[in-house]
Amino acid sequence: MKTLRYLFIATLLVCGYMSVQAQDPVPYIGVDKMPHILNCLPPPPDTASEMFQHDINRFYWGKEQRLNPERAAIARNDAVWGYGHVLNIFSEPFGLHISQEETPEIWELMLRGINTVTQIRTEPKKHYMRQRPFMYFHEHLLTYDAEEDEAALSKDGSYPSGHTATAWATALILAELNPASADALFKRAYEYSESRVIVGAHWQSDIEAGRLVAAIGYSQLHNSPEYCEQMARAKAEFNRLSGAAVGTDDSSGFVRITDVVPDAILEIRYFGTYNFVGERIDGYFAPIAMLTREAATALKAVSDDLKAQGYRLKIFDAYRPQRAVDHFMRWAQNLDATQMKQYFYPDLNKDVLIPDYIARKSGHTRGSTVDLTLFDMRTEKEVDMGGTFDWFGPESHPDFGGNPDTGKYTGGKSPKGRKITKQQFENRMILRRAMMRHGFKPLDTEWWHFTLINEPYPNTYFTFPLK
Repeated sequence: MKTLRYLFIATLLVCGYMSVQAQDPVPYIGVDKMPHILNCLPPPPDTASEMFQHDINRFYWGKEQRLNPERAAIARNDAVWGYGHVLNIFSEPFGLHISQEETPEIWELMLRGINTVTQIRTEPKKHYMRQRPFMYFHEHLLTYDAEEDEAALSKDGSYPSGHTATAWATALILAELNPASADALFKRAYEYSESRVIVGAHWQSDIEAGRLVAAIGYSQLHNSPEYCEQMARAKAEFNRLSGAAVGTDDSSGFVRITDVVPDAILEIRYFGTYNFVGERIDGYFAPIAMLTREAATALKAVSDDLKAQGYRLKIFDAYRPQRAVDHFMRWAQNLDATQMKQYFYPDLNKDVLIPDYIARKSGHTRGSTVDLTLFDMRTEKEVDMGGTFDWFGPESHPDFGGNPDTGKYTGGKSPKGRKITKQQFENRMILRRAMMRHGFKPLDTEWWHFTLINEPYPNTYFTFPLK
């Protein structure tokens, strides 16, 4: 069955995936800024050397492998050229099917990353123009279209192996993306490399040089900020699609809000003492705000929308380390610590704050939730929302004073006789509508609280501090 599966995949995908190569993806680093590979690789073995005798011995080993129908089918399928075809092969050990439609961020990372790594192989190929094994022995390739392949490969140098460099570049990048799959990925890359000997397209020394090309090229990738940014997006996509739990200290998928929304105003309440606890909260070592890259991008769209209406965003809190939530829990259980009661919960006894207002797990800790309000650029003042951030009570509910679904003001008072005006209710609705237009969902108990609907880490609670 496994043999039939490989044959079936090859029949379906050869033509479709070859189209990916019509135009090479733009590399993250130009070939002129990559290592000069002729200075790094030794020349191919001389035909009178022991190393070349080893090449010959491995060629005959490859011919023996052709007698195994299953291994021959794998080798023939591996011979099909194209980045898309390679990514389809490596999807199984990676643990997630990679395609332009299903995994667009991973797809872009891989195509551009592979091309960056392997572009350095062309110089030694042209320089040495080494004769391939099938030509040396006057035999045919073990490929689907041997006659056409032989005509093409006879004009292309054998050293180093481009297929091998591509396979190992693929494994190296995918293993960085999903370290748990590294063993399976490199095992498949090794098998893929051997396939080049089995089909008669490469010598063993070509294979070893191809692995070296991949290692040298891959070593340069992290010099590209664009690659690092795309890797972060690809990791977020992988974690979302696979349900994998990332390390809770891993901040690679996060950005500072002000790097994405430069004119956002920050008043990080938990870095100071004006908050319901009355002291700086654990994990807040700097007055900064962070979000997942996806949430920050969506917030930029909100900002642009509201700026056209005359407003800027003012941020009270965004990503919140788990240690901060733990700090809240400890404070809530200390019933004597009530110094901020008159400012944030004058109508409540502290013993009711858990779980109605404070939970052991917060959506903020997943990194895609933000607490914010509006700043009026005309008056240069914070917009009057009829209530303060972190007020514990019904007055903070979006439906206080009206219907948030229709935006209709109805008035009314809280049990303590408090109310908001029509303008204050409308101000809340301006923020709410803009956030919802750009992919955020509101909370039914806090007018300032919004979470990205398609949050990339729905089950992960992060612990890295803000610093």
